[in-house]
Amino acid sequence: MDVRIHESWKKLLQEEFDKDYFQTLVNFVKSEYATKTIFPPAKLIFNAFDLCPPENVKVVILGQDPYHGVGQAHGLCFSVPDGVKQPPSLVNIFKEIRDDVQTPIPVSGNLERWAQQGVLLLNATLTVRAHQAGSHQKHGWETFTDSVIQIISQHCDHVVFLLWGAYAGQKTGLIDTSKHLILKSVHPSPLSAYGGFFGNKHFSQANDFLLAYGKTPIIW
Repeated sequence: MDVRIHESWKKLLQEEFDKDYFQTLVNFVKSEYATKTIFPPAKLIFNAFDLCPPENVKVVILGQDPYHGVGQAHGLCFSVPDGVKQPPSLVNIFKEIRDDVQTPIPVSGNLERWAQQGVLLLNATLTVRAHQAGSHQKHGWETFTDSVIQIISQHCDHVVFLLWGAYAGQKTGLIDTSKHLILKSVHPSPLSAYGGFFGNKHFSQANDFLLAYGKTPIIW
């Protein structure tokens, strides 16, 4: 089927788009948007892919599903648009960056600037009902995003995968560790951040890895 997504991704993912499960997923998602309030706005479902084509991917950060509050989700995991209050997990991410690489905490929680540098901000589930966390899980998105991770592992070289929390950590088996770096810790949520997210130094470690392979580091 024809999916509106960055042309480079389209070539890599077309086989996935043509599978029966993906058509079933599309039908479910279209029905949900037609009858309920769903986030992100439909035109931003593939925003992470459009801002970070496969040839640019240096780092993958994996979230679980989009923010389910009004005005928060815009297709990039952990990110919120300009002018929207930073959610607690994002606040903790910025605190760790400040302590790790001495970058001041920004006013905006919009992470498009990361995406444009080669950070794929990928949620495992790309849509959600308003105020119902996890409501679009187990409808096919996870099958799709697992394939995305495998395709990155196969087609890209020397990518850093930041896997925070138990859910993201389960994706380790999809990644070829002979050429990619996996950095795991607890989730940046306030419920767990003090159990090993703070002090994990993932941002400096990611940049050290990129530099070692002649890539430009990320300005976090």
